[in-house]
Amino acid sequence: MTLFTSMNSLDPRVNRLPIDKVANSSPKAALDQFGTFEVFVQAKEGKPFQHEGIVHAPNIEMAYVLAKETFTRRFTCISIYVTDTRSVHVSAMTEGTNNAYENINDSGASEPKTSYEIYHLLKRGKQHIHVGSVTAGSPDEAMWRAKASLAGEKQVFNIWAIRTDDIRFTTTEDKDLWLTLPEKKFRDASDYKGGDKLKAFLESVNK
Repeated sequence: MTLFTSMNSLDPRVNRLPIDKVANSSPKAALDQFGTFEVFVQAKEGKPFQHEGIVHAPNIEMAYVLAKETFTRRFTCISIYVTDTRSVHVSAMTEGTNNAYENINDSGASEPKTSYEIYHLLKRGKQHIHVGSVTAGSPDEAMWRAKASLAGEKQVFNIWAIRTDDIRFTTTEDKDLWLTLPEKKFRDASDYKGGDKLKAFLESVNK
């Protein structure tokens, strides 16, 4: 299998590749690189979990640790969780005033039933926010059931459905991980009280 059928490319680096190396290119081997995991953070008690980004990791446990180091070093939070990107079932993205739930149709009930977490994108350019859980036999059925119970009145641009069992939550045993996250006021400009120091300096000069 070759990766390129032609040397015509908009990328000059591709055009400089030797022909023989391009012709002999082959697909990447399995486990050649780390997979991606989606990271969700709960900033405060009572606030919904919000998607924050991704980490690359060899497995979900390492993804959890890397997510903690990557996304919570500069601010405190209550909890995080991660899931494999392949576990996220995504609806079609809408445009204008169209609601994503308008494209969700009854897929028919299926068995066995399990819990799914539902997330809404309420504004383009923002992050998906957790809005609740439903019980369904498939991701499509989960979105259909969310349409009846979680759609609400706000416009939804995109919907995610993730099987609850595919999520690596923060557990009671993990709480000690957060002991390294006291409030780091020294990172805040306000903690240096620059305005007060400038005012004191000017008063001393003008005496």
